[in-house]
Amino acid sequence: MRDMTLGRTIISILISLLVLSGCSIGEPEAKSKSTDPIPAFVTTVQPASDSETLKAAGTVRLRRETALGFTSGGKVASVRYEEGDSVKRGASLAALDSSTVAADLSTARAERDRAVAEYERFEKLFKDGWVTKSRLEQSEAAARAARARIESTEFASRTSHIRAPSNGIILSRNIDEGQIVTAGMTALILGEIDKGFVLRVPMTDADAARLTVGMPAKVFLSAVSDTPIDAVVSEKGGRADERTGTFEVSFSLPASDRLRSGQLGMVEVQVPRVTSPTFAIPANAIFGVRSGEGLVFVVDDKNRVRQRNVQIGKLTDTHLEILAGLTDGDVIVSRGIEKLRNGDLIKPVRKAR
Repeated sequence: MRDMTLGRTIISILISLLVLSGCSIGEPEAKSKSTDPIPAFVTTVQPASDSETLKAAGTVRLRRETALGFTSGGKVASVRYEEGDSVKRGASLAALDSSTVAADLSTARAERDRAVAEYERFEKLFKDGWVTKSRLEQSEAAARAARARIESTEFASRTSHIRAPSNGIILSRNIDEGQIVTAGMTALILGEIDKGFVLRVPMTDADAARLTVGMPAKVFLSAVSDTPIDAVVSEKGGRADERTGTFEVSFSLPASDRLRSGQLGMVEVQVPRVTSPTFAIPANAIFGVRSGEGLVFVVDDKNRVRQRNVQIGKLTDTHLEILAGLTDGDVIVSRGIEKLRNGDLIKPVRKAR
């Protein structure tokens, strides 16, 4: 009996030691916490470029698009070209009915002959004392007026045809045969090919002021080329459009058989930066974005990260512009921010160049 009691006591003590041992082993594991640095990619903050890119949309036009019309009214006898047709310098584009002009010229010539004959007769009578000097002067004035009408009518006869001032393309036709037109009415619009094509771009006064004639640019025209086209600022509008308030800037384009008036394109111009110094950081470095602001993790000299509020500028294909909140030389986490919390210790990793 005594041996059985002693055995039970020993077993109870062993079980108690095992239970206590198990508790003491488990507690340190629950309380242990890893203090290993967290690997994170970092980058050094550097100022953004001293230049920036202006982008705008525009329309291809011939550099000179000339409105043509008749100097006198009349009935249109013929129109020889349609919109889109190419013409050579000096070609007759349209003509008025010459019968009216011919009749006017005949009448003017008859009136001139009569007035000149009357003046010659009065000149002889004045010498003989039969008419006064004032009457002679009236006759002389009538003869001069008749000669002027001849010149005017002959000019109308010569200009009853519209001729192409240069090689070009008919961009617009506003008349048809049989139509009655007035003097000065725009009958045709001719795009002068010899002057080349330009991309006309409306810009705000602030953007237009940053451009100078001769400045290089890149033009994107999907209908012409898959690659950017080298262009140059050729002209700047002297006054704003009354409807839009924008200034028209023209970019001269190199010759190409694929260029057509009316094509749409984009232009990019590198201009000096006018804003205060900014910094460029990877877009992956920002988090907590709201209303033009965001947060970044700045790494201190002990490799601990601290949240910092920054003001956000433009986002490009390669970086995010920071307007305020960072200084030149700051080290920030550029990738892996989702694994970090404020105050974490990191192991900086720099991207291989």
